[in-house]
Amino acid sequence: MDRDDLGFLLAKATQHWNELLQERFRAAGWGEVRPSYGSILVPLFEEDGLRIGELARRSRLSKQTMTTMVRLLEREGLVRRDRDPGDGRAFRIALTPKAHRFRPVAEETLRELGARAHARLGQRRLEALKHDLKEWIDT
Repeated sequence: MDRDDLGFLLAKATQHWNELLQERFRAAGWGEVRPSYGSILVPLFEEDGLRIGELARRSRLSKQTMTTMVRLLEREGLVRRDRDPGDGRAFRIALTPKAHRFRPVAEETLRELGARAHARLGQRRLEALKHDLKEWIDT
């Protein structure tokens, strides 16, 4: 194994992306928001109030990991658990007002980083990369 190994490259690319996210979040006054929170926030930005099992499926995380992550986001005041009105034993995860205030920061940050990737790779290569990553994720 060496630094040309696909796994190593994917890990380092993810690490670099997360460092850029954290740097920009911190500069915008949101240093408490970890890049890993995106696994929860992005699906909730798409559809708020998901049950934890559905959130885990959309995030591609185990229910155990999801429970831990939700606790972290609750501690930061970004999400809350609400009883599911249709099933009192279940909970739905909802964004808080704080998370709604963070959303434009996240969107702008992702736009900036997307533009940076576009400038580096060009449209064709960027679209191919996205396609290939989605395909890899679904294997």
